[in-house]
Amino acid sequence: MSIFSRFKSALSKAVKVLNTDIRDLFKTSGRIVDEEFLDELFAMLVKTDAGVAVAGEVVDEIRKQFRGRVAKQEDVVGLFKTKFKQLMFQSAAPINLAADKPTVIMICGVNGSGKTTTIAKLAKLFISQKKRVVLGAADTFRAAAAEQLAVWAERLGAEIVMGKPESDPASVAHNAISKTIETGADVCIVDTAGRLHTQKNLMMELEKIHRILGKRVPDSPHEVFLIIDATTGQNGINQANIFTEYVKCTGIILSKLDGTAKGGVTIAIKKQLNIPVKFVGLGESADDLEVFDSEKFVDAMFDETV
Repeated sequence: MSIFSRFKSALSKAVKVLNTDIRDLFKTSGRIVDEEFLDELFAMLVKTDAGVAVAGEVVDEIRKQFRGRVAKQEDVVGLFKTKFKQLMFQSAAPINLAADKPTVIMICGVNGSGKTTTIAKLAKLFISQKKRVVLGAADTFRAAAAEQLAVWAERLGAEIVMGKPESDPASVAHNAISKTIETGADVCIVDTAGRLHTQKNLMMELEKIHRILGKRVPDSPHEVFLIIDATTGQNGINQANIFTEYVKCTGIILSKLDGTAKGGVTIAIKKQLNIPVKFVGLGESADDLEVFDSEKFVDAMFDETV
């Protein structure tokens, strides 16, 4: 499948909601753009979790172009697409690889965001590029997390460094980097325990891991990926704000995009945080990770509504 087709398939729930809601707005071939119509349009956009700021900006544009005139469905959808593409534009944002190996990637996110599966997907991507990968299982408080990562490592052909249950996560991260350097591996991906962004003590622990990585390999971590469950909608914005405050997130990976009708949160994240969305998870297998393409994403989002 092409990336457009995969986006379209993953966004099927969001597309269905948009298709239904836009069709309901246009009960005839056209509709006068008055304040009642604009209020309904605003509510529809907020429903997709695009956020109040994005919804307001799009509605203002439609007000400016069509107020007092009859607008057709295709006109409004066309403006949606244009505006969303402007809001989501980002230059190509591949993974920032170290000039001299190893490349160090730190993974963080709240509980249940899909970190472990996403790490497996990233490892598979690097291994497919003939790179040697070491995984650091620095989630030492949930034994199942390290075990699950170990299963993935064996399955994919990556090495893994684990610590004893409840040992210092920063020491595991340090040991993982050391193993990467000793073996001449290309990439070290460090997992961290899921934590709520409101738990200050745990966020400070995350900051410590970040600091240790930088001491062991100067200028690292080269990427700090925040995994956000797309089904959380606007709460993902709050998560990203606070995680970035502590560990300077360099990119977002949206997981579980195939399970939500809230595809608009991607636009909200880009507008409010200006952190690039680098990858999206479109399923459960190790191959279900796609480099994010904002143009194709928006086209897929509205493909069924035109």
